[in-house]
Amino acid sequence: MAVLVDPPIWPRHGRLWAHLVSDESLDELHAFAARAGIPARGFDHDHYDVADSLHAELIALGAEPVSPHELIRRLRASGLRVRSRDRSRPGT
Repeated sequence: MAVLVDPPIWPRHGRLWAHLVSDESLDELHAFAARAGIPARGFDHDHYDVADSLHAELIALGAEPVSPHELIRRLRASGLRVRSRDRSRPGT
């Protein structure tokens, strides 16, 4: 059971972003995000998008730093991964 965070390498809105996931449950993920002060609007189906400025703090709070590949591997293995094609699209 772990909350995982990948490196902030994903550009958007003029900054870099990381992903925060749980390899156990969404309850664990939401509880960790609440403790870290991450707003609910940062949740995207199976992960939170987190700004680069929070990365070190998340690790200090107990998130396990992993590569993007490892994050996806463990998210899929947990059964929590929501594939792109399964995400609701605007207007559907």
